[in-house]
Amino acid sequence: MRSRLLFFAVLSSLHVTSHATHLDGCLEEVKNGKHGTGKIGATDGDGNVLEDVAQATGVTYDLCVKACDPGQEPFQWKLFSQKFSSWLLPWLALVSQLPFGPKDRLENLESVALTIGSPMLAAYSLALTVLNGRWIARRFSKHNYPNIQNAISVLSSLQQAPLRVTNEGALLASLIVLPQNDPWWRELVEWLAYPHTWSISAVASIAWVVIAYVFTVIDSFAGDRADLAEAMNANGQGVGSLWLWLLPIVIGWLQISPKCDEDRVRSAVERANTIAYAATARYPVPVKELTEQRAIHLAFGEEDEVDDALRRDERVTAPIYNYARFLPWVQAVEKVSKMFGVVSERHYHHESVDPTIGWINMEDRIGGHWSKPHNRNRVGSVSQVAWYCQFDPHNRHTAFRSRWGPHVFSRIAIASTLAFMLQWGTVGAAFIAVYFTPTTGLGCRSASYLLFGALSTIVWLLLLISSLLVHYTQIKPLNLQQYYGGRSYPLHLYITRHFAISLRRLAKLLAAFNALWILTTCLFQFGNFFERP
Repeated sequence: MRSRLLFFAVLSSLHVTSHATHLDGCLEEVKNGKHGTGKIGATDGDGNVLEDVAQATGVTYDLCVKACDPGQEPFQWKLFSQKFSSWLLPWLALVSQLPFGPKDRLENLESVALTIGSPMLAAYSLALTVLNGRWIARRFSKHNYPNIQNAISVLSSLQQAPLRVTNEGALLASLIVLPQNDPWWRELVEWLAYPHTWSISAVASIAWVVIAYVFTVIDSFAGDRADLAEAMNANGQGVGSLWLWLLPIVIGWLQISPKCDEDRVRSAVERANTIAYAATARYPVPVKELTEQRAIHLAFGEEDEVDDALRRDERVTAPIYNYARFLPWVQAVEKVSKMFGVVSERHYHHESVDPTIGWINMEDRIGGHWSKPHNRNRVGSVSQVAWYCQFDPHNRHTAFRSRWGPHVFSRIAIASTLAFMLQWGTVGAAFIAVYFTPTTGLGCRSASYLLFGALSTIVWLLLLISSLLVHYTQIKPLNLQQYYGGRSYPLHLYITRHFAISLRRLAKLLAAFNALWILTTCLFQFGNFFERP
């Protein structure tokens, strides 16, 4: 008998108004004895069959099918519009406060679909960004050389861009060592210091959803159990918990203020590179007089990449794509960090770039650190600058052979754990609340919430695997040229490359479907689509 009560309909009998639905009227007929008396299927709030039908607050599924109309509750525009504007619209308005940035509007739309379709991916990228900022600060804190703090600020700000670092021609060594490049670091920090942070509209949107959710919680304690069931199922209290993950995501990005405006980031780096200097055999000259290559540049153009399709997501500046830029960014930062470490060690031992120039003593310590070296100890020929950094200017890959970078998997694990907790702490709470609200069990609403959370996790997992495979398949350009010269491309890399692209496309398709799915679920809930026998 108990197994037949897993799906019973609890219908409020305390507030029958002029807007009563046909299910409310059906319950009234059962209570009035129209369909019989005794244990015919009338139940209390716990699903127990009652002898006295007049005390019923619900009916069993069999009695509901027999006594009530088989269709859904009638759609009522007035109630639908009230529920939509009260429970869903504030969250949709909050989506507008997410950071965007790409010039292509379709890419902005894609980032919205990824955020709504996979809250876990959005939380993962946010957590990675925070962890990267802490990691780079600790990484560079061990070094002592001019422009260390500027380097931390610049590299951290470029997490939302396809950062590339080249050592060809001792360009990176010149950028770090030569005093003529001090303005490069200072100016780039200033040009990247544009805010994407708190505004009146952002505060208003956040306040709107917070107040709406507080009212949701208050409503949960304001009525009896029948009122709670109606509020949870019809008025959207489950929706409030379902979308709660969006609040910390928006607040987190507003607090971090990511530099994701593609035009401004590109312009800042290109502008700074016009004042960069490079060492030569005689004296430093502007880099633009020597080559089109730059020590630090952004690979936004398709012509900047050997394999454009494979690294597409890296060029989209929306912060949710930080998952795709994580490993390339870490390697670029590690190149800069290692070179700062080398010159810092030489500075500690009072070694000049030009060995023929003696060390010029300055004050021993400033603020607990060694004083910066004199400018005369920081100049030399291109070969001397390259030697000072222990770097061969003719081989840009010397000394940098790590494929993954330091501590990347620990950060991936921490970010994944935080993202999992955020998503399932909110979506899971909404699922549990609806699951244990009469009618108890796995129904249309709870199953929809569960599917949303499951697809969100799958999207994150597919894109994480894709980003790892993309990084694995990256072959150094010098080696890749030999395959273009006639040698066959390795089969395992060919398969891995196409598999990574396929995973990425499948994940985005699932994310778009999941975003539409959860929006449709909310609309169905407000429109009484799920209210049927």
